[in-house]
Amino acid sequence: MLLLVVSDLHLGKGKFLKNGQLNILEDFFEDDRFQEFTDYYSSGKHYWTHCHLVLNGDILNLIQIDVDGVFSSIIDGEITVRAIEQIEKGHPVFFDALKKFLATPNKKITYVIGNHDSGIAFDEAQRKLKDMVGEGIEFAFELNVDGVHIEHGHRFEVINTVPPHKFFLDGPNGKKILNLPWGSLFCINVLPMLKKERPMIDKVRPMSSYIKWSFFNDFAYFFRMFLTVFKYFVRTNFDTYTKQNRNFQTTLKVLKQITIYPRYEKKAKSILKRNPDLHTVVMGHTHVQEWRRFPEGKYYFNTGTWNMIPSMDAALHESAANLTYCAIDLHSRSKTIRSGSLNVWQGNWRPFREEVSTS
Repeated sequence: MLLLVVSDLHLGKGKFLKNGQLNILEDFFEDDRFQEFTDYYSSGKHYWTHCHLVLNGDILNLIQIDVDGVFSSIIDGEITVRAIEQIEKGHPVFFDALKKFLATPNKKITYVIGNHDSGIAFDEAQRKLKDMVGEGIEFAFELNVDGVHIEHGHRFEVINTVPPHKFFLDGPNGKKILNLPWGSLFCINVLPMLKKERPMIDKVRPMSSYIKWSFFNDFAYFFRMFLTVFKYFVRTNFDTYTKQNRNFQTTLKVLKQITIYPRYEKKAKSILKRNPDLHTVVMGHTHVQEWRRFPEGKYYFNTGTWNMIPSMDAALHESAANLTYCAIDLHSRSKTIRSGSLNVWQGNWRPFREEVSTS
């Protein structure tokens, strides 16, 4: 079986809004390339291949979709469905690609829920996606397949997660709503304001370098940014639906995690150590493509993102989208890995290049 994993596509309402204005909250511009990707793995030599496509979190950017012009942190199933419908209108090629992929023999899709698309946990949202692409799509918070553990990775950050037993809250009028972590609330309530002046502010890596650069070279914006964030810190300590996720210790962790972007090698190693039946861990969330080979033939992959990532690191200075994904060939009977690689999708003319490989 061929296991394909992509993550962090961050689909929004499309490149342009209804009035023709550029949508500064849109991150995904590779619909045609994604269609080529799914076509390649569902036609030709792969037509009969058992392919399991895993959409490993933050595929839909549901927390940055306004409904009727309003960005709300009170999110229920109905609002989530309306957000999905708007994303579908902005990316028809993407959803057609998933539908066509599922329509070919021996194909399966699992949607692993991340922090930007936590609304997919609503039954209404899952029903909507099944209606859009087919009954062959399944949903999970994490996935274990023949010795491969797959999860988005946001649970390792206090800024982006809440305890599983507190995933939902009782909201207004008795409706079940999402119990959003501080990071998601920040993306809903603050980030759109910051992006009006600096559209790529949430993409720059490492963020700590950008903050330092702004302090010395763009102090007026740095001050406005600091003031906006500070006011939000204060306000969220008193909000009915957010204060339960906040205390002094959490605030200190949030401040640290805003500026330091994580790497998950140690987390993956810990998962493998606790679960001897696993041989591979695949995560996303960091937007940084990584891989590690551990002793006894065990591996960690991070699939990166298909979004544009400007870098403040002089050694890595670039602003390009690398269409990265993980491909793992599994022996289902022995539950062993034949080969695993991090690939960059390049198009039909030369489908992909292997960045790293276990072979």
